[in-house]
Amino acid sequence: MAMSEGLIVPPGGGRKIVTKAQEVTFKVTGDHSRTGSLFEVVVPPGFDVGAHVHTRSEEIFYVLEGELDLLAFEPDERSPQDWRSWRAADGSAPARAGAGSCMFVPAGCPHAFTNPHDTPARMLFLSAPPPDHERYFEELLEILGTGVPDEAAVAHLREKYDIQQITPLRYDARRTQ
Repeated sequence: MAMSEGLIVPPGGGRKIVTKAQEVTFKVTGDHSRTGSLFEVVVPPGFDVGAHVHTRSEEIFYVLEGELDLLAFEPDERSPQDWRSWRAADGSAPARAGAGSCMFVPAGCPHAFTNPHDTPARMLFLSAPPPDHERYFEELLEILGTGVPDEAAVAHLREKYDIQQITPLRYDARRTQ
């Protein structure tokens, strides 16, 4: 597709990757846009992406269905185990976000999301610039689709795609089946 042509993606459209751990539908990719990638992500119960930082990319998360716990600030202290207890000097704390909530994450800002409920949540995810997050999601879902994630493989993947992991990625494979 030429970059001067628009794109209309119908409901249910896009390139979908489904594993036991997660479901991602690529709506707009680096093949379509020089400025951003847009995905629809189903976040399974118990999934926690872990707090992390990107030095080069910005992200926007928009909750479509369900609730997620979200983090987008620099804490007083980056404890390596659980970001949900983090607090910032200004009193900021992770927030419970329902449908219609939006989170913007500039480059260099620690951020995370988790689904603390027993039902899946859905979010729209915009990442700029493309295509690093597209490739990262493709490779991560391949790793997570095998059952218990290979922590070394996830660590290598995150290093490859400019992701400094602060707290671990977690998910309960029993809750995603």
